[in-house]
Amino acid sequence: MKNKTHAVTIQDVAKAAKVSVSTVSRVLNGRIDVASETQERILSVIARLGYTSNLAARSMRSHRKNLIGLVVPDIGFPYSLEIMKGINRAIAESKFDLLVYTTGDIRKNGTALHEQHYVSLLNNSITDGVIIVASAASDFITNAPIVSVDPHIVNPNYPYVQGTNYQGALEIMRYLLELGHRRIGFVSGRPEIASAQRRLSGYRDALENAGIEIDDELIVPGDFVQPTAYKSTCQLLSLKNPPTAIFAANDQSAMGVFQAADELGVRIPEELSVVGFDNISEAKYMGLTTIDQSLDEMGYVAIQMLIKLINHEPLEDTVHKMQTKLIVRTSCDKSASIYSGTKLVGTV
Repeated sequence: MKNKTHAVTIQDVAKAAKVSVSTVSRVLNGRIDVASETQERILSVIARLGYTSNLAARSMRSHRKNLIGLVVPDIGFPYSLEIMKGINRAIAESKFDLLVYTTGDIRKNGTALHEQHYVSLLNNSITDGVIIVASAASDFITNAPIVSVDPHIVNPNYPYVQGTNYQGALEIMRYLLELGHRRIGFVSGRPEIASAQRRLSGYRDALENAGIEIDDELIVPGDFVQPTAYKSTCQLLSLKNPPTAIFAANDQSAMGVFQAADELGVRIPEELSVVGFDNISEAKYMGLTTIDQSLDEMGYVAIQMLIKLINHEPLEDTVHKMQTKLIVRTSCDKSASIYSGTKLVGTV
C-alpha cells in the first residue's frame, strides 16, 4: 500500500498550533508583535511537521540564517562559472551556506525587475545577504545587504566589485598596435552593459591615441556569446580590406572568431591575430591572448564584503576595482595582410 504524502503548508502549521495563518506568517517574518509563548509553540510545530520555511523559523532564535543568496543569470556560462569559483572558495572559508538563484539564460529580458523580485524574496525572509552577478537594477528595496559583481550599470546604489575594463582594453590594443596592426576589428558586447561600453571606449581611444582614424565598418555587433560573434566575424573577414587583428569583447566571443576563421580558411595567428577579454579557463587551451580581470577573485572579494556588511562592519570602500592584466599566448602575430601576406607599415 502506497503512503499518501503532501507538502506541509502554512495552514497545516496554523491548525496544529491553534493560531491563525497571519500569526504564523508574522512569526516567520520576524515580527515582534507575537507573544513569546505563542512564538515558541509555532516554532515547535514547524520543527515537528518539517515545514519548508524552517530556515526562517531557525533564524527567529538567533536572528541569523547563516545563509547567503546568489543571484546569477546563467550558471552554465563560463564567465559565471569563474566568478562562482571564487564565491565557493569564500563560502568554504566562512560559516555561511550558499543558496543559488538563476534565470538560466544570460540574455533574458526584464533582468532588472527579475533581480529586484529575487532579492526581495531572499533578503526579506531566507538570507542574511545577497550577491548579484552582473546586476542590471540600479537599486533594491531590501532588509539585508547586497553586493554586486561586475554590475551592468554605471554607479549603482550599492557596493560592488568590478574590473578595470577601460584600462584593460587600452592595454590589449597597445599590444596589437606594437605588433604593427593598423586594421583592428572589434566584436562588441551588449551595448547596454557598462563593461562593454568601457571596452569599446578603450578600443576607440587606443586608435585615436596612435593617430589611426576609426573605421566604423571594423566595429561589428556582439552580445558576449559565440554564435553572434561568429556571424560578425564572417562579416569582418568578407570586407574588401579585412582586419589583420580582431579584438573580441570577451573570450566567449573570441571563440566565435576562431570558429569563423577556421571555416573561412584564415589561419590564426599567421593571417589573423585574435584577442579576448576575461581569461576564462578555456582561453588557456585556445592559446588566446586576453585580459585577465580575475573573475574568481571578484567573487571571493564580493563575499568578503558582504559578510562584513552582515556583521555590521564598515567597508573601507564600497567599490572594489580589480586590476586587469594582459595575458600573452599564441593567438597573435605581427601584422600581415590576409590576402597578400605583406606586412603593413606604420608607427605606434
